[in-house]
Amino acid sequence: MNRQSPGSSYRARLYDGRKVWVNGRDVADVPNHPAFKGTVDTVASLIDLQEQPETRDALTFTSPATGKRVNAAFLVPYGKEDILHRHEAFRIWSDATFGMMSRISEYSRSLLTGWYASRNRLGGASDHFADKITRYFEQSRDLDWMSTTAFHDPQIDRSKGPSDSPDPDAYLRIVKETSDGIWVRGAKMVATAAPYVDEIFIYPFHRRSSEDLLYSSMFAVSAGAPGLHLVCREPFASEQPEEHPLSSRYDEMDAVLIFDDVFVPWERVFIKNDPEAIWKMRMDPAVVALSQHQTVVRLISKLEFVTAVGHEVATTIGVTHHLHVQEKLGELLVQLSTIKSLLAVSEELAKPDADTGVWLPAIEPLTTARNLGSRYYPRAIGILQHICAGGLMQTPSTLAELDGPLGPLLQKYYRGASIPAKERVRLFKLAWDLIASPLGSRHELYEIFYSGDPVRAYAAQYLGYDQTRLTDPVWKLIGQPLNEVSAR
Repeated sequence: MNRQSPGSSYRARLYDGRKVWVNGRDVADVPNHPAFKGTVDTVASLIDLQEQPETRDALTFTSPATGKRVNAAFLVPYGKEDILHRHEAFRIWSDATFGMMSRISEYSRSLLTGWYASRNRLGGASDHFADKITRYFEQSRDLDWMSTTAFHDPQIDRSKGPSDSPDPDAYLRIVKETSDGIWVRGAKMVATAAPYVDEIFIYPFHRRSSEDLLYSSMFAVSAGAPGLHLVCREPFASEQPEEHPLSSRYDEMDAVLIFDDVFVPWERVFIKNDPEAIWKMRMDPAVVALSQHQTVVRLISKLEFVTAVGHEVATTIGVTHHLHVQEKLGELLVQLSTIKSLLAVSEELAKPDADTGVWLPAIEPLTTARNLGSRYYPRAIGILQHICAGGLMQTPSTLAELDGPLGPLLQKYYRGASIPAKERVRLFKLAWDLIASPLGSRHELYEIFYSGDPVRAYAAQYLGYDQTRLTDPVWKLIGQPLNEVSAR
């Protein structure tokens, strides 16, 4: 790879003194550490696609400030064609990783683009939100910063809120203010991709009460900020691409962020001590629509991948003629078609926001797709388990064994219905990595809780729905005046 490529520049930025902790040790060389190298290489290759002739136009647009090409996740849509441009950019990156990497910045960049689009209606009375977010957005866009998010509080004692906790540091809070900025102390989880991004967006995911002012701020922090510790889970990365084709490339590391009195300059403090302003930002139509749009595009890539693996496994072992297998493969296609249709509807129903003129895909179909995803993906993995069955264990410990002393026998008994043993073993190692490896188990958990607690997500969709559209015709049918119904 060209050392001057965007991917190389991205790698260089990771040597900023960040404190990344793996297995109890501080990692000095993130790009080359076994826990991160495969994933960093993948991210760098995606960034380099922005300069490839066949993908450049789809992945980028021209910055109005510099005239240079920048990532399409920063494109503020002022027409349906811009929404479709964003879709295509998301699709290319998602397909390149089979939907297995959800935090390669398009999501957080879409959040930032939503904040910028709605900048004049967000923020507290004295936060100067519009000016700050404009400068930060333009800097992120033109410097091609990679970013991620950390919303949730550590699971210490969920029976108590911030103001009820006996330990004031159990939740992230401001501990000091000066004319230069704030110091924060506490922790946030789960910051997926934090060890190898430039920036991290911090704010509470759930609604805070008026008693929790000190715990209700929104800011951006550099991954290399002094006092910030990125504590990683156990790595699932493999250094054997042939044996673990997914774990060797797409182990999207998750981390807990510990803020040991971290300084944040005022320029990066977007909302301070204002739970209502935070919640308004969380629920803003542009923020929700633009970020969920990316989420659903990625979900399609992932469901396509599971469907493809399921079909190939069934074909390889010669079971596609069984009705129950056809039914299971058909269910995978129904899942895929449903999410694709919801995405198409959201884009077809796109319209300009009344306040800003920014075009937004329809939120309801996107929310429906995302909520279905929390149930579809585990079901899809379950189907794949049933199709593979005991074949997941019918793999030698390494592919090299097929050429070893028992090679002729293994070639005979490990072959498929229409393919030789080596290809069949490769396919089932891929299926194992997707279904049963630590990485595969992590992905199932991740998709279930991608949008938070799925029970809350479904309930929120019900509570936010205009229920009178459903119930009014019922009361008209049975002949009771609506005003009497309303009075009950």
